[in-house]
Amino acid sequence: MIKVNGENLNINNIKLSDFLKKGGFDENRVAVELNGTIIKRGSYGDYILIEGDKVEIVCFVGGG
Repeated sequence: MIKVNGENLNINNIKLSDFLKKGGFDENRVAVELNGTIIKRGSYGDYILIEGDKVEIVCFVGGG
């Protein structure tokens, strides 16, 4: 189980990039923190989400 934005999800062993795609997130419009560390946009595919991970995803929106 991992925690995403405060919600427990029963998933493990998935690349962060794949998780974002499945969740409908645009990798170019989000910031991701994994276990307290900001992950650089181009390296989402380098991280595998495992049991106990805590992920925070912030979406950027335009407006005026």
